[in-house]
Amino acid sequence: MKILVSQPMLERNLEQLQAELERYPDVAAAVFPEGYLHTNLSRACELAACTRTLLISGSKNPKDRAVIINRQGEVVIDRAKYSGYESALEEGLVITPILCDELVLNEVEKASSPRTDLYVQPIGVGMFSEEQFDEWVAKAKEIASRQHAMFIGTSHADGSFRGSEVSLPIAYWIDRDGKPLFISKCDVRSRILDLRTKEITVCEPAAKERVL
Repeated sequence: MKILVSQPMLERNLEQLQAELERYPDVAAAVFPEGYLHTNLSRACELAACTRTLLISGSKNPKDRAVIINRQGEVVIDRAKYSGYESALEEGLVITPILCDELVLNEVEKASSPRTDLYVQPIGVGMFSEEQFDEWVAKAKEIASRQHAMFIGTSHADGSFRGSEVSLPIAYWIDRDGKPLFISKCDVRSRILDLRTKEITVCEPAAKERVL
């Protein structure tokens, strides 16, 4: 199974989602940050269905919600942040979304669900300090190791927490034993992760059209 992990700019109309799903048609799933879908849930369902791609992200309705949309364009999880974890069986994996700071505020053992194979953490904006970056990576490693589950997280490329002058975009993939397969800080290129081979493909930005 191949998963696209994207760190888009803050935007309202899903431009990068559409562009990357069209550019990488062989991926089975795509992970985008917390709140990225904004109020465009119906459009995200259309994109998931027409590209046959599982989408894991977050919307605002009006506050943050964890969202999983299957390859048929059906919403299988749509829960409010801090409301308790839910899991979905998709592509042969039990997937549990964790929104942003739920990572450090809500213990995953509170989830009343089957054993999770993959935790996915859509993160809103970048980390506001090196210490926070290290803390969140360490927590993801600890959960992956303790729960024997893979862990994928990604934030937006821009935006800061409560106006902080520091914003460190973050993305990572932690294996079931708690060892990182990649950790990205301030490198906002998308990546394609092959869960079977553990190979990682770094996606270079598409060349911009030449302006005459």
